[in-house]
Amino acid sequence: MEIETVKCLIIGSGPAGYTAAIYAARAGLKPILYQGGQPGGQLTITSDVENYPGYPQGINGPQMMLDFQAQAERFGTDIRYGMVTSVDFSVYPLKVTVDESIDIQAYSIIIATGASAKWLGLPSEQRLNSHGVSACAVCDGYFYRGTEVAVVGAGDTAAEEATYLSKLCTKVHLLVRRDEMRASKFMQERVKNTPNIQIWWNTETEEILGEHQVEAVRVRNNKTQEVTTIPIKGFFVAIGHQPNTAIFKGFLDMDETGYIKTIAGSTKTNIEGVFAAGDAQDHVYRQAVTAAGTGCMAALDAERFLAAKGIH
Repeated sequence: MEIETVKCLIIGSGPAGYTAAIYAARAGLKPILYQGGQPGGQLTITSDVENYPGYPQGINGPQMMLDFQAQAERFGTDIRYGMVTSVDFSVYPLKVTVDESIDIQAYSIIIATGASAKWLGLPSEQRLNSHGVSACAVCDGYFYRGTEVAVVGAGDTAAEEATYLSKLCTKVHLLVRRDEMRASKFMQERVKNTPNIQIWWNTETEEILGEHQVEAVRVRNNKTQEVTTIPIKGFFVAIGHQPNTAIFKGFLDMDETGYIKTIAGSTKTNIEGVFAAGDAQDHVYRQAVTAAGTGCMAALDAERFLAAKGIH
């Protein structure tokens, strides 16, 4: 079977992947983009996006990704359904297999596979996702200003989300499973010194309540077994994110949680010709606008790399 050869292969279809495609296509790299298992990425499970520049009235997350896709296609990006199932970065051109059956060799690859929020695994959590349940306080906290909300988690992310929400909401209930937090001492002190944050220690989330919107959360104290129903309007899950990078293990340098390491000030990885953008390499900001920014950087880095190689 003939192997398809491409100048620039983009893996992933969130803000990072589509922005990389726009820049790569305009630079004449004829990019091919594989959308992956969740075309559009995390924004497809976000209802309203109000913090992305250029949308003064806000925009629906899935529609925003359709707009990004249309713009990438307008400049000639070949956008395909399919999942990259394995890679071989030990050879050049770089080798990629799609859906375990299609082999591609690429002169440059941009990884924009994103990250997935970790969830508690409650049916009500998925049913009410984008209807009061969120995994991003910075994205969605504004919609719950002046109300009571709950945050579940015990690490720095949970502490940051609770502190952020405390400035917008009348009260924040921080649900912690154990009798201590994993967050840094500084973040713990900040939470404890914020008057409208109430910490619920030894607390398990049993169920999120509400028919069409979050109305309350039912919790159980795992020491006393006492069950309490807390009336809230928003429920924020802050137990971490998992970068979608498993297939690159063994080739790319990653941190202990699986985020791809890039050379400071660039999107370059430890493998020549492989660039990483968006949430697959960013565990700090995790915003659509920063993902788009690194997507732009990755396309420019790829273009310069190919030019230096004499590949036109």
